[in-house]
Amino acid sequence: MVRTMRLTQYAHGGGCACKIPPGELEAMMAGLQPPPSADLLVGLDHGDDAAVVRIDAGRALVSTVDFFTPVVDDPYDWGRIAAANALSDVYAMGGTPVVAVNLLAWPRDTLPLKLATEVLRGGLDIAATAGCHLAGGHTVDAPEPAYGLAVTGTATPDRLLRNDAGAAGLPLTLTKPLGIGVLNNRHKATGELFPHAVEAMTTLNRDAAAAALAAGIACGTDVTGFGLLGHLHKLARASGVSAVVEADAVPYLDGARKSLAAGYVSGGTRRNLDWVHPHVHAAGVDEDELLLLADAQTSGGLLLAGELPGHPVIGQLAEPRDGVSVIVR
Repeated sequence: MVRTMRLTQYAHGGGCACKIPPGELEAMMAGLQPPPSADLLVGLDHGDDAAVVRIDAGRALVSTVDFFTPVVDDPYDWGRIAAANALSDVYAMGGTPVVAVNLLAWPRDTLPLKLATEVLRGGLDIAATAGCHLAGGHTVDAPEPAYGLAVTGTATPDRLLRNDAGAAGLPLTLTKPLGIGVLNNRHKATGELFPHAVEAMTTLNRDAAAAALAAGIACGTDVTGFGLLGHLHKLARASGVSAVVEADAVPYLDGARKSLAAGYVSGGTRRNLDWVHPHVHAAGVDEDELLLLADAQTSGGLLLAGELPGHPVIGQLAEPRDGVSVIVR
């Protein structure tokens, strides 16, 4: 058994909270659109979770990549979380992952390679659970550890989940509770363990995506580094609608509110809220509630424009509203 070191202490950030802030990312990517193609079904236009390319009339290829610095100290759990998070981008498009390769950055002079083996073992186990082949990949010697997957999947071209397919009147369903970000930040700061957060992060979005497609849902995304408000803003903007969130209906993991009150809020979460604030109308909603709604999730659930039995409805899409994409009440 490999002794667990505090992997989170070897990185400046953790999980999806270490992403480049959404506003900076959009500015960086402006003007980098690929040439138009009828076969590129989903590209950079609306900030979807993966690229989708038509192969023929009945088949499309889904391609994505996701990797990040340690979100938990246990290397095996980190590998599982990172793999589940990468696979989620395929599920969030309505696809089925087929094959993946590893992406591993490792400070080989600082951390034992046995820990890297545990990270890779975690990713392999999650890929096996998903029925996705995982073979090979790429490694680099780097100052900070980072791990994830490049994933290729398949989908049906006319049965995708995408950001721009929403319509006013559709309910909004969330398939996992929020609060992963503040719990992970508390873990990084104190070493406290939150097994229920690990369970949430390692739960695949496979079944929820399949149920969404079976229910005829066409609009959706997953809730990861940009928080619920950030991902919902992108979805509403792409669909030409606004979105209403009933704050009291949003579920949270146990301990999330206490962790927020204790100050365990990541810089990524604060940057999320700063970015989306100009597009949010939240009269009477306090800053703490908005921080939780902007909490940077890692391997979060699906946010779907449609009702999915067994999961909470947290609001609805509405007619467009000038200057506002999300109303919180």
